[in-house]
Amino acid sequence: MTEPTGRRERKKAQTRRSLADAALELFLDRGYDQVGVKDVADAADVSVTTLFKHFPSKEALVFDQGDDIEAALVAAVRERAPGQSIPHALREHLLLAQDHAADPRFAAFLRLVDDTPALRDYAHRMWMRHEAAVARAIAEETGAPEDDVTCAALARFALEARGLIQRHADPRGAAEAAFALLEHGWAASHPEG
Repeated sequence: MTEPTGRRERKKAQTRRSLADAALELFLDRGYDQVGVKDVADAADVSVTTLFKHFPSKEALVFDQGDDIEAALVAAVRERAPGQSIPHALREHLLLAQDHAADPRFAAFLRLVDDTPALRDYAHRMWMRHEAAVARAIAEETGAPEDDVTCAALARFALEARGLIQRHADPRGAAEAAFALLEHGWAASHPEG
């Protein structure tokens, strides 16, 4: 993410980052359901009104990097190596992200999300909102019409595969199996991409 250039933008970004950091620390320490938005605002030394100017809901405090995530997914499609298929590029991107799960802090974050139904549902909705951008990138890369159903299907199935990969005892094996299915189906309908 590029750093905001103006003083006002930097202060907004700093406040947003402080809120997200305070929320995550409190949620990990006490549990999501035991922390209120006032607790988070107090920890970040801002008002509740200010908190809601930056985040529309309590769940949103946990997922503050949606734009960066979407940009990375689109880049995985657009900036793949010459000759690398789109399904392969998406698989590698998801596996790279999965490797972060080894970090103890990230593992604690994943447990928090998995153990909290409101966060688990919100996380899935937030993740799937990237579907349209990924589908557009796939269509652009293959020269398909923007509303091509196969591009949309590949985007959806690739994004949905993340849940299967995360829950599997062998994430790499699960990714390879799921994306092999996508790869072969994709190749049959788009041999050029």
